[in-house]
Amino acid sequence: MSIREMCLWDVSDGRCLEFSKLACTHTGIHYYNSGTGGISSNRLLCHGNYPEVLIMDAASLGILHSLVSKISPDWVTTLTVLSSPGGHEHVVAVTLSGYIKVWNLTTALTGLQEGEPLCEEESKPISVSDCVCLTVCPYSHRCLLLISQFTWRVLDSGDFSLLCATGPEPGKGWAGGEFIAPGVILLWDEEGGAWVYRLPSSCSPNSKHFRSDVGRVLEREPASLLYKTVTPPCDKELLCSPVLAYFPTTFGSGGMHLPQLLIWGDSSGRLAVWQLPTDHMHACDLPVSIVTSLATYFKSLNPSPAGIIDQLSTSDKGPLLITASLYLAGLGQLACGRNDGSIVLVPATQTAAIQLLQGPHTACRGWPPHRVLHGHTGSVSSLLYPRQLYQRYDARWLLSGGCDFSVLLWNMASGEALHSFCVHGGEITQLLVPPEGCSVRVAQCVCSVAADHSVALLSLKERRCIMLASRHLFPVHLVKWRPLDDYLVVGCSDGSVYVWQMENGVLDRCVLGIGAIQILQGCDEAIPAGETAGLPAVNLKQAMARRSLAALKHAAHSKLQTFATNLLTSGAGEKDANRKHVNQALLVQALRSGSADPLLHVLFINVEALIIQLLTEEAAHPVVGATSPESLHKAQGLLQRSGLAGHAIRGGRKAGDLLQQVKDTIKENIKERLLDDGDDDDDDDEEEDDEGIRHQAGRSDLLGHFSSLSLPDSNLTMETACLIMSCLHTWGLEPSLDNLCLQRLGMLRPHHPVAFGLVSRGGQMALMLPGWKREMDSGRQPVNSTHGVSRSVTTQHLLSFISLANTLMSMTDATFLPENNNQDPSRSQQIDTGDDLILNSTQRPMKQGWSQLAALHCVMLPELLGPQRFKAPLLEMLVKRWQDRCLEVMLLLRKCAAENHR
Repeated sequence: MSIREMCLWDVSDGRCLEFSKLACTHTGIHYYNSGTGGISSNRLLCHGNYPEVLIMDAASLGILHSLVSKISPDWVTTLTVLSSPGGHEHVVAVTLSGYIKVWNLTTALTGLQEGEPLCEEESKPISVSDCVCLTVCPYSHRCLLLISQFTWRVLDSGDFSLLCATGPEPGKGWAGGEFIAPGVILLWDEEGGAWVYRLPSSCSPNSKHFRSDVGRVLEREPASLLYKTVTPPCDKELLCSPVLAYFPTTFGSGGMHLPQLLIWGDSSGRLAVWQLPTDHMHACDLPVSIVTSLATYFKSLNPSPAGIIDQLSTSDKGPLLITASLYLAGLGQLACGRNDGSIVLVPATQTAAIQLLQGPHTACRGWPPHRVLHGHTGSVSSLLYPRQLYQRYDARWLLSGGCDFSVLLWNMASGEALHSFCVHGGEITQLLVPPEGCSVRVAQCVCSVAADHSVALLSLKERRCIMLASRHLFPVHLVKWRPLDDYLVVGCSDGSVYVWQMENGVLDRCVLGIGAIQILQGCDEAIPAGETAGLPAVNLKQAMARRSLAALKHAAHSKLQTFATNLLTSGAGEKDANRKHVNQALLVQALRSGSADPLLHVLFINVEALIIQLLTEEAAHPVVGATSPESLHKAQGLLQRSGLAGHAIRGGRKAGDLLQQVKDTIKENIKERLLDDGDDDDDDDEEEDDEGIRHQAGRSDLLGHFSSLSLPDSNLTMETACLIMSCLHTWGLEPSLDNLCLQRLGMLRPHHPVAFGLVSRGGQMALMLPGWKREMDSGRQPVNSTHGVSRSVTTQHLLSFISLANTLMSMTDATFLPENNNQDPSRSQQIDTGDDLILNSTQRPMKQGWSQLAALHCVMLPELLGPQRFKAPLLEMLVKRWQDRCLEVMLLLRKCAAENHR
């Protein structure tokens, strides 16, 4: 991988088991099962852009040994494992310069200490370079098939003598090959075509003519072509060459014979399968057996997979495609740029609900409330909300870049295009924000990158371009900053780095090679403010040498700035930290499967943050007489006397009792924190300048504007909880409980089974494709359940659902019904704290419903679903979060672990 990462996946469970960063780039990985010493161990033989072969542990991805070269060390292009008659196994590899090398793999695994290198036993030059494949014959182990880009040859594995060879053939660039029978090979090229050849008798160890052509050139018998495959036609340009894989004859369950298959795939998502004949005497071209694609499969789904704003993406000219997307977390809004140049602002939770969930909102035309911005004449290619990254920008500003070469500055509150920057000569590919520490002028700018290899700094305050860097010869790959030196660093796709002075737009230098890498690494190093301020003479000297006015100002005022920063660090840092955690329970991320494909959206929901937000909002608006420990204790006693706790299933009851006791402590801590923050905010407000007041007023206007784009008194936290709870609930299993969820709790039934994902180790993500439910429930009663997909998905979904259900059960008036969510918390129903009546008739069914939901998923699911549709939770995942920082999750997973242990 180009980013130098290596992951180990459990493909049946959909999670990343191991993740590691690499110091080098692998180009090939060969799996090897070692059985030395009577102990089976899994090893990986890796080669790439380095002059060794690394032996890694397949379980931990740790490097055990390295195979090095003493003679002509070079990068290894391909390798294979060869078994010798004496029981030893050897690694045979071909280098980029055309050397074939042999290492004793048995010695490396048994006779060396961990980390000790092993030198090659044999090194021999061959007249072949740029080899792409090396394969040993599984039927005799005496023949090696060596394939380069334009030629292929068969070698004797004993002494690497040439047995058979062919010259370059016009129009063919070989990509790989395999032995499919004794004396028969299968080759495929870079265009996706495949050919089957029969080798001459001199290449067969069982023939009396074996090695009879060794040393001959003119009289060598050529290989004969048996047949070739018919490649399916393609009407679109592919991003890369197709890939092929050969699957030999196998025996399935019950001794069923599975034929030889050749599978072909391309970047458009198409798959083609050929069934190879057993006698290999096919006289004509072999037609394809099966042709399918992801697009064909998705079109066959009913209903078809939904987009995030499909209800707003219809026009007279056809459906409008989303070409750029940005989630505004602080506002709960989703900005979608489309191919007609328009931008749609819509509430994220409400537009997701209309696509996933049934309800009265689906009958409302033009729902949810939204705003459309018109200004671009081409597709919108990028979006940026700078206030989401730094608080110095106006909260009303939104920037968009398009294929019309322009960057537009929008006022989201009014929907007006404030300014159009037209300084580039190509499509806008990126919009970036300068980091903290830049000059005052640059701090009010944004950085735009275009397809014409140019980079610009656009001043939002002055409404003009203050710097245009347009001397790059190759596409811009990344942009980095050196604020203290007033440098803008631009990295290009060819490895070159351009260093620009931001104040005057002068190109300081252009660097290649190691120097370019060192400059990019230097930009990643964080330099504390105190350290730079301690060297004013050095900063001043650098500023004078570059004649940079911004750097001179920065050096002259460094001590004053440092003093002011130290005074405001604690308050501002704490304030920014609180802002960053607002509305972090939901994140909408856009993904693109191909460069020409529309965007698809993935919703990330942080259950822990969602629980904290629910408890925080309830603590901020307590119900009179309902939040004291005494009243809660009496309420619990009434539950027990009235029989409500007895009717609740034991799984949800115990967890609810524990969570109720813990919630009181959480509420008190949250209240204290809110009061402290309120005092700090009052002090900060007194010291705000006119610019801060203007920004705050802009944010208030923006929040007031977006409140009109949502339902009256809508609650983003409750909408997020309703979305995840409605999608995770096992609908169709208990009809009476389903009715309770719909009528009392306000949950909504999904239109169709939702495709979930799983984020595992190293931040790696696995996504379920639409249509997974149709394959799992074929011939069975339809039940909306993801618990039969994998054990990891079952574990994560159970923890998320039950912890949220217990949290909602512990809250007052926790329901998703519109009439309850729209109610003013200060006018909530009073709760009588007497012994006779604690819970009114409205709250009792709610708490009972949440308790039954938690108990159903905690205890009864395995019995109701059965072993075919329920995979038990992973105990190791429960143990890893045994001391989770979220108390609701910690107590719940201990309950699930106890039930799983039974």
